[in-house]
Amino acid sequence: MAELTGCSRLKVALAQIAPVWLDRVATTKKVESYISDAAEQDANLVVFGECLLPGYPFWLDFTGGAEFNSSKHKEIHAHYLTQAVNIEEGHLDSICQLAKEKEIAVILGIAERATDRGGHSIYCSLVYIDKAGVIQNVHRKLMPTYEERLTWAPGDGHGLRTFPIKNFTLGGLNCWENWMPLPRAALYAQGEDLHVAIWPGGEHNTYDLTRVLAKEGRSYVISVSGLMRKCDFPADTPYIEALLEAPKDLIANGGSCISAPDGAWVIEPQVGDEGLYIAEIDHKNVLRERQNFDPVGHYSRPDVTQLIVNRERQTTARFKD
Repeated sequence: MAELTGCSRLKVALAQIAPVWLDRVATTKKVESYISDAAEQDANLVVFGECLLPGYPFWLDFTGGAEFNSSKHKEIHAHYLTQAVNIEEGHLDSICQLAKEKEIAVILGIAERATDRGGHSIYCSLVYIDKAGVIQNVHRKLMPTYEERLTWAPGDGHGLRTFPIKNFTLGGLNCWENWMPLPRAALYAQGEDLHVAIWPGGEHNTYDLTRVLAKEGRSYVISVSGLMRKCDFPADTPYIEALLEAPKDLIANGGSCISAPDGAWVIEPQVGDEGLYIAEIDHKNVLRERQNFDPVGHYSRPDVTQLIVNRERQTTARFKD
């Protein structure tokens, strides 16, 4: 594949921020301010953490989330649903419009209240909005991790897709999905060479795996995490007293970073601070590293092992009127 003149380099921005927790409108405004800042610095792509809008379900760790039929957890969950993102109701429209105005692509983690699944369950979704402001992909996390299963529903393979951005082929996964070999292979098979991993926050998640995925895929890997501090819990949050009993003030410490295709750091993990971290990456480095390893090309054996991927969006009922 020939390199297009002027398209080899891509400027990317990592927005490591805390949400205004479980406040969709306020967090949207904060996201938009960082999109504008990234665009002003000529970034082509800005990435936010997992479920940043309106926030990760941190209460599960601090309130005995596995207690069945608890009125406390029903109330918190109901609050979460009211603040979750419904794309069909236009909750992302202002972000899409801003992406179009600023001509910048956006990857954003959301808690999605999905109309096509009845509107009363939440999916941890990675949304890709292109620089024309069009939502190109909504990838619902295949398997919520551990306590997340108490409040998120399992997704499907519909979002296992890649997209061109300059010379790169962009794909992404949510949090611990990045440990799953087969979803990674599904993206590699579509030519992915810029992988985005979004996280709720934690250097313990990003430090090792970011470089492992870069060397495995011979791709650039961008890991973007959120932050969460006790001061980010709004005072009117249900059962705020229990949340403030968390053992640490810094509940999620970030760890956003970028690795090059050879595993070298482009941006080392950034810990503890909100900020917009920007780097320019060069597609020629992908081509150099593919010389000796290409996981779905010259270093593969499809005659021996193949992967079948179901990308149909799952739904409970199909109506024929």
